[in-house]
Amino acid sequence: MNREQLFDRIQNIFRDIFDDENLIIEDITNAADIDEWDSLNQINLVVAIEQEFKVKFNFQELSQLKNVGEMVDLTMQKLN
Repeated sequence: MNREQLFDRIQNIFRDIFDDENLIIEDITNAADIDEWDSLNQINLVVAIEQEFKVKFNFQELSQLKNVGEMVDLTMQKLN
């Protein structure tokens, strides 16, 4: 799977979590850009990504993420 395919699948997860089929995310998207992106939805996103790609993130990795692009890159690293 290449990064673009991974990004598309993660975008679908965002659309599901935020219940918005028209939601468009970018690498620079962060919690400040989506009104409903609170701590509970952050957990929901992480769990959904872990389940979708069968990966596990640790707290230190997650605490360093600044935006969607970094989450995509971290997920890509876990898959390789």
